[in-house]
Parts: sequence; C-alpha cells; structure tokens
Amino acid sequence: MQRRGAPGRREFETRIRVRGYELDGFGHVNHAVYFNYFEVARYDAMLAGGLPLEELTARGWGVHLVHAEADFKREAFLGQEIMVTTKVVAARSSSMTIEHVAMDPDRPETVFAKGRVEAVWIGPDKRPMRIPPEVRKALGFD
Repeated sequence: MQRRGAPGRREFETRIRVRGYELDGFGHVNHAVYFNYFEVARYDAMLAGGLPLEELTARGWGVHLVHAEADFKREAFLGQEIMVTTKVVAARSSSMTIEHVAMDPDRPETVFAKGRVEAVWIGPDKRPMRIPPEVRKALGFD
C-alpha cells in the first residue's frame, strides 16, 4: 500500500493477485469480483490513513454504500497482479464519492476496470453522521 497524489487529494494503492476462484467460465476475472477488489482497496486506504476497520467499528461508525458502478475495460487472468488506486473525489457533510481504477502495475495505461461508489457515514445511532475530521484527514480531503 502506497500513497501518492497531490496534497489534500490522496491516492492510495493496493496490489492484488488474481486467484483461481475469482475467474468466470471464460477464464478471466468475473466482473463482480472487481467490487470485492474495490472494497479491499477502501479498507486499505483507511488503514494507510491510520484508521483500521477495528477502530471504526469500536467507535460504532459504519460506512454504507448507497450506489456502486463499474466499467470493465480489459480482461485480467489467473496469477496476474492488479493495482487498484483509490481516491475520494467528492465529499459532502455525511457522504463521499470514491473512485477506483484497477490497472496493470507495470503498465498503468492498461486499465482492467474503473469504479465509483457513493458512501454514507453512519453513527452509533445507525443514522447518517457528519464525516469525522480524522476520516477526512486520513483519506486526504480535509
């Protein structure tokens, strides 16, 4: 996991190797698996920013996705390494938009999939809450 990008807009990187059970009948990564890759990358970004999942749950916070979409650009195959970049591109009071790009780490112009999610922060009372300042700082949009 590495961080890069302009101050105030951190971009995080997560590397994943394609496993056999992630393939579809045509021998390439099943389209739905990219949403799993994107989820892992979001948790890695929080961890890299100093907020592990355990701390979020201990505080009673949750992150609920209210929208997810992806565009699939190119096939990825068994054993191939994929780098997923993660970046918050918009934030409001209680929600944020996160973009992901799954690419070949050796040839970043080779993009396998792009995704975007809308996430709402949920407090201990199970209602939307303001995104905490430490989350904004950790993800680089404070």
